[in-house]
Amino acid sequence: MTVTTYRWTLDRYHQAVEAGIFDDQPVELLNGELVTMSPEGLPHASLSSSGANYIRKLLGERAFIREGKPITIPESASEPEPDIAIVDADEEIYFQHHPYPENIFWVIEYSNSSLNKDTESKRKIYAAAEIREYWVVNLQQMELIVYRDPVEGDYRSEQKLIAGKIRPLAFLDVEIEVDRLIRRSV
Repeated sequence: MTVTTYRWTLDRYHQAVEAGIFDDQPVELLNGELVTMSPEGLPHASLSSSGANYIRKLLGERAFIREGKPITIPESASEPEPDIAIVDADEEIYFQHHPYPENIFWVIEYSNSSLNKDTESKRKIYAAAEIREYWVVNLQQMELIVYRDPVEGDYRSEQKLIAGKIRPLAFLDVEIEVDRLIRRSV
């Protein structure tokens, strides 16, 4: 017996979302497959909210900070819901569609139980979409993993930080304190 997995298109997924089919089920679409989203624990929820507020203050009106909202990656039939997406400040376009890769400056995921999914499948989805940089706050090790330079479906650069400052590629004049994202110390 051969088992075939049903592959979702973005249109079918959007129809199902609009019909309320997934209202009680935390799922996201990754590479045409429905993937269950892990519930947020206390450190995850607290740190991702404070991280988003911190970045919002640093960037002001230069970017729009979306928390836990979908982004659409048509090429891979994916609609992940990253913890933080730093996107084009023109909020009007998001009445028509979720941010596409060309609207995204960078994406941040806070990961504990979802670490493998975030550092493997999501990393490759974001790289294939040529999102310039992708940050993962590893709550297991309390470190920031920074992926940059997407080439042929993966990032060529990976850096792990536990302290110091980092400048996002889209805003090289902005310094972000790693401690403020991972809360090792304040």
